[in-house]
Formats: sequence, structure tokens, C-alpha cells
Amino acid sequence: MGIPTVMGAVDLPYTKLDGRELIVDGYHGSVYSDPSPGLKAHYQDIVEEDLQLVAGLEQLKDLPCETLDKHRVALWVNTGLMADAMLSLERGAEGVGLYRTEVPFMLRDRFPSEEEQRLVYREQLQAFAPHPVTMRTLDIGGDKSLPYFPISEDNPFLGWRGIRITLDHPEIFLSQVRAMLKASEDLDNLRILLPMISSIPELEVAQMLIYRAFDELLDEGYNIQMPPIGVMVEVPSAVYQARELAARADFLSVGSNDLTQYLLAVDRNNARVADLYHSLHPAVLRALNTVVRESHSQGVPVGICGELAGDPSAAMLLVAMGFDVLSMNATNLLKVKSVIRCITLERAEKLLAEVMTLPDTESINRCIETTFEACGLTRLLKPKLPE
Repeated sequence: MGIPTVMGAVDLPYTKLDGRELIVDGYHGSVYSDPSPGLKAHYQDIVEEDLQLVAGLEQLKDLPCETLDKHRVALWVNTGLMADAMLSLERGAEGVGLYRTEVPFMLRDRFPSEEEQRLVYREQLQAFAPHPVTMRTLDIGGDKSLPYFPISEDNPFLGWRGIRITLDHPEIFLSQVRAMLKASEDLDNLRILLPMISSIPELEVAQMLIYRAFDELLDEGYNIQMPPIGVMVEVPSAVYQARELAARADFLSVGSNDLTQYLLAVDRNNARVADLYHSLHPAVLRALNTVVRESHSQGVPVGICGELAGDPSAAMLLVAMGFDVLSMNATNLLKVKSVIRCITLERAEKLLAEVMTLPDTESINRCIETTFEACGLTRLLKPKLPE
């Protein structure tokens, strides 16, 4: 939504902040109270630079997202509310790589009916038609809960969440899939994405249920097509079985937020360890490279829909790895497009080859900064911290 946000600020004396001046630095996760004139001036400059940058990028909205040597990359968006859809279309989005279906569930005090779900999904599919809309099946658990479906666990991120819940409650899964399929009638731009898949049997059971819902609706007279079915790669087991998953799915989509969290054993919402969460960690980059390679070996397209996809400093690396789709928040779309249109694929591949030899995140960030400076793209990097 374009609102600067800092998570995990657990030590702020909230009761003493009323009426005091604050600076919220969403770039670096810092909050300043009662800032000095110098600090205010520093951040005012950043605000004005950001506004100028966004205004300058508007001219890219209708231009293709391709490198200087004509390598094309699809830029899609992540959505959850109709407000997201409107902003995305204004920014020139080519499709939806992640529609978070849990949002309509969170806005109610009970499970929405099949018809209520159909109406919400239809609105989203119509807004983007004929462009594809990737709908993730209900992904609750972990840090996302429903007040009318409480889940209490000591370690929720390693517990009952995502596909594990819906396969244990096939009535929830079937109702949602039926609503999605009904909503796609005569539009045929639906793609279904399965979250938290950690094994082949989970994928196969989910596919069986989707085929069952599809056959039921055909028998009921609906004019629908079987949508592509994809797998979210967000746990380490899925990385190491990416080839087998790709052989059984129509597409793969990396959820980089959870994948980073699980690879590094860091809960990104835990203030004590949040500074250990690095999406450009060498292990994360190697995992991403592996997923692309294994997916393409089966002739299956692969996208990425976590925060990393919308990070301009990561764009060159993701393009060089061969991701077919980058899906992000609409506010970052034009920044990422700007980076991709200023480089050649050869330059990106050279940067990736260098980065993959480096031992730590700090070295990787320095290497990226050097390349951005050489390409005249430093304005798209995070602004420096105040001295």
C-alpha cells in the first residue's frame, strides 16, 4: 500500500509516543523519536527523491519488461484486496502471480460460503482478464490465523499450516476450489497455486481433489477449463524435490519469504533474530538457482512471489537465474522494470556468476552496489543510513 512500515519494534514505549514527532524508516527498519533538524532534513531529502523517482518511472508503465538485448521477463503482482488490483493495473501489471485467498476469510467472522467466495474470486479474475490470475489455496497457520478457526501450537511455523490444514479438511479445500473454478467460467484466466507443499503425495492428493471438483462442475453444466496447477516452493524439501514436483505440476512458484525463513532457521517476526534474516544470503541464492534449473529441466516455467521479487537490487540476479515471472507488490513494479530495462542479460549473468562465489550477504550487497553504480542505477538502491 506504499506505507512505510517497521515490524517487530517490541521495545518502543508506545504509551509515551502520543503527540511526539516520529520518523519511520521502512528501508532499514528504524524508528526515530524527536528527530534533530539534521535528521529530519536527511529524511525529507529521501522523501522528495522517492517522489521524483516514482514520477519519473511512470513513463515505463506501458513499455515491455525486457533487457537491452531483448530478454523478456514477465512482471506480475501480488494481491489480496481489490484496492491492490486497481493499483496493479495502473502500474502496468501483466498478471497476478499470487492472490492471497485467505484475505477474504480474515475479513469475516465465519468461513465464507462457496457462493461468497465465488463472487470475490470472480471480481479479481474479471479485473485482470485476459491476464492470468494465480490463486493460492487457503494459507493459514504460522503467522496467519482466523478468529473462528483458532490454532494453538508451540511452533506454528513448523506445524499445522497451508496445505496441511486444507488436506486434513477436504470440505474446506473442495468448497474453495469449486468457487475458484465457478468464478473462472468463460474467463479461463485462473491458475491454482498450492502452498506449503513438502512432499509428492501432498501434491497428488491436492490434484486429485481439484480434478474431482472440476468433474463435478462439468456434470453440473458449468463451462469451465481445467486451470494450470502450480506448487509453491517454500520449504527446503521442495527445493531438493523441485525436479519431481515440476514433472507433476504445470508451474512452480518460489515463496522467498518463507523459504528464506526456513533455510536460515530465522522467524522474521521475532525481533531478537530478525537481523539474521537475509534474503540475499548465499544459501538462499543457491536454493533459488537450483529450483530454476530443476524446473526448466522438465520444461516447466518458474516464478518467484516473495518480497525478494520486488527488490530492485535482486532483479539482476533473478533475471540471470532464469526466472520466468517476478511477482511483487505493485509499488515496486516500475522500479524493478527500470532495472531490467537498463541491463543486458550478459551483464546480469556476469554479476550472478561473481555473486555465487561470495561467502556472505555483506559481500554480495557490496558487489551488487558496485554493479548498480556502473550502470547508473544507484537511485534505485536503498538510501544510506544517516551518519
